Amino acid sequence: MDENIFEERQYVIFKLGAETFGLDINKVKEIIIYQEPTHMPGGSSVVKGIINLRGHVIPIFSLRKKFNFPEAGNTRSTRIIVVEAGANTVGIVVDGVSEVVMISGSVIEKASSLFTSSIDENYLTGVAKMESGLIIILDLEKVISRDMAEAV
Repeated sequence: MDENIFEERQYVIFKLGAETFGLDINKVKEIIIYQEPTHMPGGSSVVKGIINLRGHVIPIFSLRKKFNFPEAGNTRSTRIIVVEAGANTVGIVVDGVSEVVMISGSVIEKASSLFTSSIDENYLTGVAKMESGLIIILDLEKVISRDMAEAV
């Protein structure tokens, strides 16, 4: 069996607490400066609320809550990454976006529960071993799908 199951592709790299994550750039529509969402009564705790983005109402998700990270205040670096998750457009709040990098499939290892104590390994595509450190590659559809169904 071929060990290298991952293709080389571009990833948007972002921070959440001390962890570094990557999202397939093909899923990212845009990155915007954080704006406070309008709270939706009775919504999932992972959904922070909704924003109006050029006439489109989109739900905003807290990955910190989803991954059981401690809450942190917003800073000048806080961003909302607007992404396509399945048939839905949603925003995810991150502590900061650092760069877009090309990652070779040969440096990505399948995720295992050994790596990820607080994050469900089903949410991960893999872990990229880079010179700068490890980058956790997220499978956004799986991260958002259940909460999206509850929020709508």
